[in-house]
Amino acid sequence: MCDDPDLAPALALDGVSFAYAGAPVVNDVTLRLRRGEMVALLGPNGAGKSTLLKLASGILTPGKGTARVGGADLRRLARDAIARRVAVVPQDFAVQFAYTVRQVVELGRMPHMGAWSVARATDRAAVENALVATNTRELAERVFNELSGGERQRVLLALALAQDAPIVLLDEPTAHLDIRHQIETLDLLRRLNRERGITVLAALHDLNLASRYFPRLVLIRTHILADGPPAHVLRDDLLSRAYDIPVRVGILRGEEHLSIVPPAFAEQVIHVAAHVPASRVHVLAGGGSGELLMRTLADADIPFTAGPLNAGDTDHALAHRLALQTLAEPPYAPVSAQGLAAARDLMGAAGAVVVCPMPVGPGNLALLDAALDARRGGVAVVLLEPARRAAHNESGAAENEEGDFAAIAARDFSGGAAERYAALADTGALWAGSPAEVVALVTG
Repeated sequence: MCDDPDLAPALALDGVSFAYAGAPVVNDVTLRLRRGEMVALLGPNGAGKSTLLKLASGILTPGKGTARVGGADLRRLARDAIARRVAVVPQDFAVQFAYTVRQVVELGRMPHMGAWSVARATDRAAVENALVATNTRELAERVFNELSGGERQRVLLALALAQDAPIVLLDEPTAHLDIRHQIETLDLLRRLNRERGITVLAALHDLNLASRYFPRLVLIRTHILADGPPAHVLRDDLLSRAYDIPVRVGILRGEEHLSIVPPAFAEQVIHVAAHVPASRVHVLAGGGSGELLMRTLADADIPFTAGPLNAGDTDHALAHRLALQTLAEPPYAPVSAQGLAAARDLMGAAGAVVVCPMPVGPGNLALLDAALDARRGGVAVVLLEPARRAAHNESGAAENEEGDFAAIAARDFSGGAAERYAALADTGALWAGSPAEVVALVTG
């Protein structure tokens, strides 16, 4: 224990234990967070993650051990004093009345208002700053209960910011969000951590996202199984022990990017040697068809460009984060002449073009034609078709072409996709049944 609050850990749990109805949920956990750290709690359902957050926020009192913030024992602090030190973003948050977003964010100022709950200029300024920082100012007059899941999550982060506490605890902040809003939420959280020095402790289920956003992971199952950087915590043996299922972990980009692989897919993990040069790849995707491929390319440290993709498409959200360049079109708009020209330029300069199993409308026909022109110009083209039921034969042709084209026809809304795919195959385009096969082809 450190008597000087300026030198004490931001958060310290010392030998804490807690049980519900005699059943231990947290057992002898010691965990310390330095000021400004960003830490993720990992573990299966029932492992004690949410309970640990409640102990760290003073909602629960340890049966054994002590919980401190800034050196102060939580048991000796009043509720409003704790709230000025620790903000909690719960997994589920609902209001019974038609509160606006601004009114919800104003709740964060309650610990600072005193007995009469009278807002002062500083309180109004804190609310306004929180709305601006989380990009929710344009939502301020909307009813909170009418927002989307991603919007609600940003508002809850605004509430926590308005609370002006140096520690923020989050319980599954990406639960029930699609990939776009998961990325937006964690991007925002990381930015606030870096810009404001906020100490962050978040319980997460998504191990891959945790490894990308959090420099320190804590794996628990009643007690701490591992604590350290992602590559030290996300290990086969530790995860298999925590989750009671054998898993494989592919470490493809050092400690920054890891992939947790189910046992049935373990043979598809590609370990790319650091000395293997990888030419830039251009990805044609849409409707979520490119998500696994783009993650695999990023994990394998293969630079890629993507598009055109419609803004708001799940592939666009991920490409915007991972790709060197993403060509974008407005939501639901067809591929424009400018977008097609830019795509042709990127394909012509790429080492390979990968065509994902995307829905094919008239706009995507033009992209398939562009890919065909790139192939005729000497650029390698890979047709990613996960529905394939057979491997290539020695000549590179599929033994099961009828099945390939049946899958293509099922997502063809133009009437011309099969013809384009056949032309691509005739000019030497290669088939791949998985993202792992794509990586092997473009690096081989």
